[in-house]
Amino acid sequence: MSAQLIGGTSTEDDVYGQVDDGIGTITLNRPDRRNALSDAMVAGLESLLDAMQESPEVGVIVITGAGKAFCSGGDVQDFDAKGGEGGGSTEVDAAAVEAQRQAQRATVAKIYRSRKPVIAAIPGAAAGAGLGLALAADFRIGSERAVFATAFGAVGLSGDFGVAWLLNDIVGPVKARELMLLNPRVRAEEARSLGLLNEVVPEDEFDARVRALAEQLANGPALAYEYMLDNLDRAPRVSLEESMDAEVPLHKATGLTEDHIGAVRAFVEKRTPTFGRR
Repeated sequence: MSAQLIGGTSTEDDVYGQVDDGIGTITLNRPDRRNALSDAMVAGLESLLDAMQESPEVGVIVITGAGKAFCSGGDVQDFDAKGGEGGGSTEVDAAAVEAQRQAQRATVAKIYRSRKPVIAAIPGAAAGAGLGLALAADFRIGSERAVFATAFGAVGLSGDFGVAWLLNDIVGPVKARELMLLNPRVRAEEARSLGLLNEVVPEDEFDARVRALAEQLANGPALAYEYMLDNLDRAPRVSLEESMDAEVPLHKATGLTEDHIGAVRAFVEKRTPTFGRR
């Protein structure tokens, strides 16, 4: 089927979404600001993530940026215009703290906790809060132009949007400290070697590779993927025995599905299985 816009968005909005053959794509759409976050983008991203999570037509979510960047994080030009992130105040605003907490939960946490696979398709720079959005995804595919930076220290900020936690989880505490405190620009191949990217793809093959991966996931066993993600999220927090015990009822539940029964039959008959979306 042809791509359909979702969630009442428009391609003129700061962020818009569309669904095409089981693939839900969310595009961060401020290319003139390298897709820096705005209040409208955060609100739209939350709404689209919720809509795609609930839609039976969506089997995988792809998040990307319009133009040459993924997301440059906070809007530094906006910070400058209002006298810094704090708006020129000399005291921390409790309401602003709560709003920031909600923005982070509405974006990074929703991506990380998604029960549908999420691909971050990174055509260029992912920095600051934008790095947090990328690191929260299950898969990160970068073009050869992709570059990562924590960026916070460069503007005298300590960091937000889960970047410290996610870096610590992905690259370990030693490298996470280096990336946060020294703020190097990490280019695509180095990012792949660190585990920040799953793949680096030539620029002219980037869209096709993202599409191929998204199609593979969109056509996979949706309930099994959901339970796999449950198992993976739980694993670091519990013992091996607790992890195995929790896996069993989920494994048995997927064993009752048409996806499983049909795939077993396909295996026996030496053909490719066909899975249905929930």
